[in-house]
Amino acid sequence: MKLRPLILCGIAAFASLASLQSAWADRLDDIRKAGVLRVAAFDGNPPFGYIDAASKKQVGHDIDLATEYAKSLGVRLELVPTNPANRIPLLTSGKADVVFASFTITDERAKVVDFTTPYFLVGQQFLAKKGVLADAEQIKDLRIGTEKGTTMEGNLRARYPQARVVLYDDSPFALAALRNGNVQAITNDGVKLTAQWNQLPDKANYEIPPITVSKEYLGAAVPKGETRLLESLNGWLVESERNGRALAIYNTWFGPNSSAPLPRLLKIGDARLASAN
Repeated sequence: MKLRPLILCGIAAFASLASLQSAWADRLDDIRKAGVLRVAAFDGNPPFGYIDAASKKQVGHDIDLATEYAKSLGVRLELVPTNPANRIPLLTSGKADVVFASFTITDERAKVVDFTTPYFLVGQQFLAKKGVLADAEQIKDLRIGTEKGTTMEGNLRARYPQARVVLYDDSPFALAALRNGNVQAITNDGVKLTAQWNQLPDKANYEIPPITVSKEYLGAAVPKGETRLLESLNGWLVESERNGRALAIYNTWFGPNSSAPLPRLLKIGDARLASAN
């Protein structure tokens, strides 16, 4: 009879623990159970993610990575279009499971989301009309457009506090502002600028000067504390490098025959460069 209260207490404690564990539902298990991986990806930032004019579908480098990861899990991919400012809110609100959207890894962002191992290395540069920006000293005297909610804005303000920074929701808006004269230059990672520059009908009137603000690592992101999902993504990224799939996807969008040819600066799994921000 004396054991009964202890047994009852044990059962209650077990039930409480089970309830607590249920509240801490594992996202990877949820994805597999639902049969759907929801990925936040750009729909207006070629070549990472954009709407293809012919097919009207969301395509790009990060879309291909997300597609392959969903296949590895045996689930369907559901794309959630995003812009730079919405990437973290989509994760923290539970509207997306993963972000694959040219997402720069920073200490500040890592406080609220968990990043994978880097899969891309980029440098922040400028696109301007020819002759407008020949030296970094000129930046402080120009109106510079960039996307709000990005590291590009923070880097620009930190390195060139006198520059007049004009913020836009997305890179196509910033490019339009450059072309209509509202800003004298725009800044973004060199990959995006190269793709935008190559698509201009009057490309010969513009240039990307040899001025670099920073080097940055890009990674996918998951909600904070989703350890198994993060480990799954990291394992898949490293394996995709080993089996050549990551390189094949890279070459589709950035190889010598692509619209934005760019030397590959990082193999997935490589140690980070101390000089990169």
